[in-house]
Amino acid sequence: MAGGFVQYHEPSIVQILVIISFFFFLSLAEWLSAKVIRAGIIGQIAVGIIYGKPLADILELEWQHTFIALGYVGLILIIFEGGLGARIDLLKQNFSLSMIGAATGVCFPIGLSYLLLYLGFDYGAVETFIIGAALSATSLGTTFAVIASASRTVDLSQTRVGSVLVSAAVIDDVVGLVMSSVISDLGSLSSGSSVNLGWLIGRPIVASIAMAILTPIVTKYLFAPLFRSNIEHHFARYDHISNIVLMILVLCAFISIAAYAGTSVLFGAFLAGTFLSYIPSKHPEAPFVVASREEGEREADKSPTVGFAIPFVQLWTGKRIWRGVVFTLLMVFAKFVVGIWIPIWQVLFPTKFNNRNQASSSSNKRAKKPQDEESNNSEPTSTHNNTGPSVSQEKQRPRPPNLSSKPRSTTWLSALLLGSAMVARGEIGLLIIQIGYNETSYVTEDGFITGVWAILLNTIIGPVTVGLLVKAYGKRIGEGEWGLQRAEAVGGARSDNRAEGTESAA
Repeated sequence: MAGGFVQYHEPSIVQILVIISFFFFLSLAEWLSAKVIRAGIIGQIAVGIIYGKPLADILELEWQHTFIALGYVGLILIIFEGGLGARIDLLKQNFSLSMIGAATGVCFPIGLSYLLLYLGFDYGAVETFIIGAALSATSLGTTFAVIASASRTVDLSQTRVGSVLVSAAVIDDVVGLVMSSVISDLGSLSSGSSVNLGWLIGRPIVASIAMAILTPIVTKYLFAPLFRSNIEHHFARYDHISNIVLMILVLCAFISIAAYAGTSVLFGAFLAGTFLSYIPSKHPEAPFVVASREEGEREADKSPTVGFAIPFVQLWTGKRIWRGVVFTLLMVFAKFVVGIWIPIWQVLFPTKFNNRNQASSSSNKRAKKPQDEESNNSEPTSTHNNTGPSVSQEKQRPRPPNLSSKPRSTTWLSALLLGSAMVARGEIGLLIIQIGYNETSYVTEDGFITGVWAILLNTIIGPVTVGLLVKAYGKRIGEGEWGLQRAEAVGGARSDNRAEGTESAA
C-alpha cells in the first residue's frame, strides 16, 4: 500500500556473514578460474550452485530472486559495453559470413537433436524441438565476458574473427528469443486456446529486423548531425557526467523499444551500444568514450544467477549422466562446426586476403628502402666484390615465406577460436528450456535434465577452450589475417579521435 513504510530491522549476524562470504567466494572463485583456465565465469557459476537452491540453499530465496534481477541488469550492461566497443566497419564487412555462421549455429543443434533425441532416445518431436532450440542459442553475456577476459592478450572486439563472433552470437540470441516466445505459447496451443501463430512467430522477427535496419539509418542521418551541431558542445562541459546521463537514457530507450516491440531486450542493449559508438565526436574526451574496460564493466555479476537455475542434485543418476554427456558432445560439435566457415571463406574469397598481404608487404618494403640505402652508402666503394651484397640479401630474404605461411596457420586458429566461443549456451539456453519445461506439457523431466546437462557442460567447455586458445595463441591470432584490423573512418575524423581516447584512457 502506498504511503506506508518499511520497518527497519538490523540484519542478523548470520545474514551479514552469509552475504560477506558470498561476495568473497564469488570474487575468489572468479580470480582462481580466470588464473587457471582463463574463464572466470566458471568459478562464479560454481559459487551460485553452492549458495543457491540447487545445492546448499545458503542464500534466502528472496535474495536469490533479487540477485537474478540484478544479474540480468549486469548481463544487459555487459552486452551494452560490447556494443560500445564493436567495430561497425568490421560488422558490415563480415555480415554475410556472420549470417551463414549464425544459420549453421541454429540449424545444426536442432537437426542433430532430432538425430539423437528423437530417433535414439525416443523423445517426442515437439520436446526434441524445444531442447534443440535451447541448445541453438549462444550466450551473449558469456561471449562478451570471454572477449573482455581475453583483452589482456588480444582485444578480440577489434579483430575480424571477433566481429564475426559478435554478429553470429547476436543473431543466434535473437533467434533463440524468438523461439522462446513461440515455446512459451505452445502451452496455449496444446490446451486448445486460439493463438495467432503467424503473428506470434512473425512479431519478434519483424521487430528485430526493423530495429537492425532503422537504427543505423536514423543514427547516421538524424541523430549524428543533430548531436554534433546542437548538443555536443553542451555535453563536453560536464565531462563524464554527460557520458553517464547519455548512456543511461539511450540504453533505457532501446531496451524499452525492444521489449514493447516484442524482440530481445539484450538485442536492444547491443543496438544501444552501437548507436552511441557510431555518433561522431570531435573530442577524444567527449561522450561515450568509456574510461576503461574495467570501469565500463562493473559487473552486477550475472554468472552466479546461472548457477541458481541449474537443478544440480537431479543431474546425478547413471542414465541421466551418460545421456547428458553424449548429448553434450554432440552439441559441442554442433556449435564448433561454425568455425569451419573461416577457412572456407578464405578459399572462396582469396582476393581480399591477398590484397591485404600485398599491402602489408609493400608497406614493409617502403619502410626497409631507406635502411637499405643507408647500408649501401655506408659500405666501401669496392662494389666489384659480390659476396657482401649477396650475403645481406640472403639475410633479408627469409621473411616472405614466413608471411605466406603465417596466415594459413592463423586461419585455422581463428576457426578454432570462433567455434569454441560459439559453444557456450548460458542464460539464454536455460531460459528457453525452463520455459518449455514449466509452461508446456511437452518436455519431460528426463528431457529437461538431458538439456540442462548439455547447457551446463557447454557453458563450461566453451569459455575454458577459448581461454586456453587465447593464452597460447592470442598474439598469433591478433597478428594474422583474421586478427586486428585498421579502423576505417566513420563519420569524419571521429574514429581516430575515439581510438586515441580509448587507448589513452586504457
